[in-house]
Amino acid sequence: MLGSDLMSRLGGDHEVVGKDIEDFDLTSFASVRDVVEEARPEVLINAAAYTDVDGAERDETRCFAVNALGVENVVRACGPLAVCVVHISTDYVFDGTKGSPYTEEDSPSPLGVYARSKAEGERILISGGGDYLLIRTAWLYGRHGRNFVRTILDKARAEGRLAVVSDQFGSPTWSWDLAGAIKHLLENNHRGIFHVTNRGSCSWYDFACKILSYAGLEGVKVEAIPSSRLDRPAPRPPYAVLSGRKFNTVTGRTMRPWQLALREFVAKMARNGVMNDLT
Repeated sequence: MLGSDLMSRLGGDHEVVGKDIEDFDLTSFASVRDVVEEARPEVLINAAAYTDVDGAERDETRCFAVNALGVENVVRACGPLAVCVVHISTDYVFDGTKGSPYTEEDSPSPLGVYARSKAEGERILISGGGDYLLIRTAWLYGRHGRNFVRTILDKARAEGRLAVVSDQFGSPTWSWDLAGAIKHLLENNHRGIFHVTNRGSCSWYDFACKILSYAGLEGVKVEAIPSSRLDRPAPRPPYAVLSGRKFNTVTGRTMRPWQLALREFVAKMARNGVMNDLT
């Protein structure tokens, strides 16, 4: 999802080489080293991750192999060539109990296996001693791959009614906007940790209602439910909103509100006939 948008946004102005899951094994240092030595990039963007939050509770080994060992392999392979590593992380590294947006200075406090694996990947990156740009983002959706927007439209058209949790809050983020922000950070040689999401926050319930509204599905009944009703294996941070103040201050730019991004995304997908393919 994000990788495709990064290729599109970076490809017009830079020489970009894309590698997907079938091209190499992120959990193998030899495989990662071969890819890096063949391309010899100035910058390597690691947008790969094990993202099945509940599945991670059942397969901790695989989750850590991708999200932690994979980062170690990238850092080791890039070090001798002085390659800057851009790594994509998540709001899940925080436990969501702060009660206000998390800043880059807040210490990670991960809850479940997935969250711990992402936090460990961050630690490996930061302690590696090389040049890095660590991007934390949240609630990502986009043209490619499964995501919350597609799931909501799928279920709404198939079932006509939805039950969505209303006690978890975050910032929906269009992968296209995130890719643009990463491009700007790289082109202006920014390094360190940045929180990048579309502006504002909402609950999953609010997010679902806006998706249906922008898609013109006003007749779908949406029930707000507590997280406890779903009885999921992995814990979720209740309020994992990320502060974009550092990004705004350093770049002089502001990410657009999540509602505007979502409305454009849904409209664009409808024009391209993609929405009709979701049922």
